[in-house]
Amino acid sequence: MNTHSTMIERVQEFLSARRQAGFTSKIEAERLICFARFTDDSGYHGSLTTEVASRWAAASKHRRRLTAAHRLAMVRRFARYCLRFDPATEIPPVGFFGPEGGRRLTPHIYTHQEVRALIEAAGALPPTRSLRGVTCATIFGLIAATGLRTGEATALKRSDVDLKRGLLHIRRAKGGKSREVPLHPTAARALQQYALRRDRKVRSADTDAFFVFDRGRPPSIGTVEQVFRQLRQQLQWRARGAHPAPRICDLRHRFITYQLTRWHAEGINVDQRMLALSTYVGHTHPSFTHWYVTATPELMAIATRRCQPLKTGGAA
Repeated sequence: MNTHSTMIERVQEFLSARRQAGFTSKIEAERLICFARFTDDSGYHGSLTTEVASRWAAASKHRRRLTAAHRLAMVRRFARYCLRFDPATEIPPVGFFGPEGGRRLTPHIYTHQEVRALIEAAGALPPTRSLRGVTCATIFGLIAATGLRTGEATALKRSDVDLKRGLLHIRRAKGGKSREVPLHPTAARALQQYALRRDRKVRSADTDAFFVFDRGRPPSIGTVEQVFRQLRQQLQWRARGAHPAPRICDLRHRFITYQLTRWHAEGINVDQRMLALSTYVGHTHPSFTHWYVTATPELMAIATRRCQPLKTGGAA
């Protein structure tokens, strides 16, 4: 790294090193590129300092201290990398904008009726008989049924989907990890029906992507999110969580929460199953999976019944 290089060049070197080490956070990359452009556009070309880092962190759209704290934490990781090559680099102090972690905004836990409504609305998208609607409907259904990340679903290749064995092969997902995801028979049938309809389109049959639109191109994460926002508005949903509106990733929260609710209801030892669930959804540790669990009324009611103190007879 050259101390006289632009901030965007330094960030690109850092991100390249992170990717080689197996870290592939798209959000972190986008934020740091934004920081670098902010710095270079301001005409600053010196060493990374707390002043320039905090100025960018505080310039977020909503100007919340928590958001600024999270943004500064990303720059801090980059600053530690820069310090190896530039001794004049300043490491932004922890707590500059207050606490940086530990706060989890409550997600929107979809009901079964909402999931069905989303899939039906997606399937009815125009133009009639196109792959756009059925592709998005199948992606939303797959995420709801398996807890996949949106990028994992859109990146599936035909060779990744083994419908005979009912398995998905997720390649190099978050953290560079790969895994196999067993499918429920109903999910496997839905994918089979989609594949039959997809292959009736001549252009779609020539691509190795599993999910495609009419011209044979696979859907991007951005396109799927745009469709979801359109349907969310059409369905007139209102968020039940702390986020401004329901999100696609809330389907992942729902999958994990409902899985634990079902195990509790069946009297299964959840602690013994958490490692398997963490592996299934692509987490490296069960604590990451616990982060997704939301205290729904159903889950709390079951937990309350199971934790009722035993009544004892006789005088104290």
